[in-house]
Amino acid sequence: MKVQEFISVLENNTNKELIFEYAPNKIAGANYHLTEVKNVQFNTTDCGGKTNFWKETHFQIWESPNEMDKTEFMTVNKILSIVKRVDAITPLLLGTELKIEYGNSTFPTSVMPIQKINSTNKQLIISLFVENTRCKANDICGIPEVEEKDACCETSGCC
Repeated sequence: MKVQEFISVLENNTNKELIFEYAPNKIAGANYHLTEVKNVQFNTTDCGGKTNFWKETHFQIWESPNEMDKTEFMTVNKILSIVKRVDAITPLLLGTELKIEYGNSTFPTSVMPIQKINSTNKQLIISLFVENTRCKANDICGIPEVEEKDACCETSGCC
């Protein structure tokens, strides 16, 4: 989901609690904060020698250990005010993919895309998913698409 699309969803769901589901039936605690907005650039070279360049935006959420007993979630309005403050200082890259960076004591910190968004009367639930790594040089390594779960170097020796 692009940053602009996400902001539009937020603007259409003001006054609701904002819930982040980082794994099926597992949500970030009510003690979470949006701690950082990152404009990220990637300049990579894959194992086949192909260069890649793209930009993303990451929203980092963090659970405060000092607020473990908190029961009310951050509202959409609060997140929107933070996003607007950030945008006034460092312009958001509205056309980039948005990913949420999150981790806790039982879930390793991951940068996750948005899988779906569900809206109820009182909550906006953002469901995330963990992307698998994959070989980006399938054509050079001779790896069929269906075998992406295997590491390029292990299956073909091209690296």
